[in-house]
Amino acid sequence: MILTAEAILKEISKKRIIIEPFDKSSLGPASLDLTLDSQLRIFTSSKKTFIHGHMDYKEVTKLIDISEGYVLKPKAFVLGITKEKIHLPTDICGWLNSRSRFARIGLMSHITAPFICPGVSNKQVLEIYNVGPKKIKLFPGMKICQIVFQRCEGTAKYEGKFKDQTL
Repeated sequence: MILTAEAILKEISKKRIIIEPFDKSSLGPASLDLTLDSQLRIFTSSKKTFIHGHMDYKEVTKLIDISEGYVLKPKAFVLGITKEKIHLPTDICGWLNSRSRFARIGLMSHITAPFICPGVSNKQVLEIYNVGPKKIKLFPGMKICQIVFQRCEGTAKYEGKFKDQTL
């Protein structure tokens, strides 16, 4: 079951869902907009080949500050991270989605792995891709994606590799 704004606010008031920082104006009818933080990972010109089981994106990217913004060229791919840290209870999961205003200009703010496991407590890494024909300026604080919350049947807690993820 997808949580509506009313249900999201109820879960926040009970401190079952914690969003740090939380901006009530980012709440939609059944989702919450998330903002881009001030750093991106851009890919370097490494010729390294990824082999299944031995992949580390940090080996082929470098971390940059985008306090003044970053121009994402057509067909360019970068990694971003949300400003918000998301804490979910063990019976609520989330789904990251691009926002339609950006989709219409070709910005995919999160292209793969949209599932946020129940029980997480971290920021969300975003796979950002420009499929459009024009450059797009990214900047810290832009409402780049949204999270949709869904109630789970049963409980679970994510303990995987990225449980304390950083960019």
